[in-house]
Amino acid sequence: MKIPYKIAVLVYIFNEAGQLLLLHRTKFPNKDLYSPIGGKLEQDIGESPYACALREIQEEIHIELALADVRMMGIVSERGYASQAGTESHWLMFCFEVTKPLDFPLREFEEGQLEWVDPAAVEAFEIPKTDREVIWPLVRKHSVMLAGGKRHDDGAIFSVHIDCTDASRFVVTYER
Repeated sequence: MKIPYKIAVLVYIFNEAGQLLLLHRTKFPNKDLYSPIGGKLEQDIGESPYACALREIQEEIHIELALADVRMMGIVSERGYASQAGTESHWLMFCFEVTKPLDFPLREFEEGQLEWVDPAAVEAFEIPKTDREVIWPLVRKHSVMLAGGKRHDDGAIFSVHIDCTDASRFVVTYER
């Protein structure tokens, strides 16, 4: 059976106190888990990953930003990701960060509850296994905001492929 890719963005946002914004999700995929805000690209209109990131920021935290305010940190592809709903999907995700601190009122909406979290405590939260083992460590390494505004060594983005077909042991290929 052919499984098409779901294409999405994840957006990492930090406040003036250096805390990371996470969404405690109430919907699938990743129901009851924490993740950064984000969502699927509107493929039917040919939406770009950057436009999707800006749209998701506006929809989920009600702040309108410009292209210059976001930076792509990396690309994640997941093969055979099994959600709690029992469905298997392939995902292509573009990881962005907002390049300036944002402070705004937290809120609850149909996707879940927004919460500020100390980056050092992220791994203590219920986050997806791929986030815990692969994505979050890469974000920590490549985030300009976590590095105090300094660019990563060469400004390069990360690219990683995660084969999730064996949920007990992912096969991870670091492509860049």
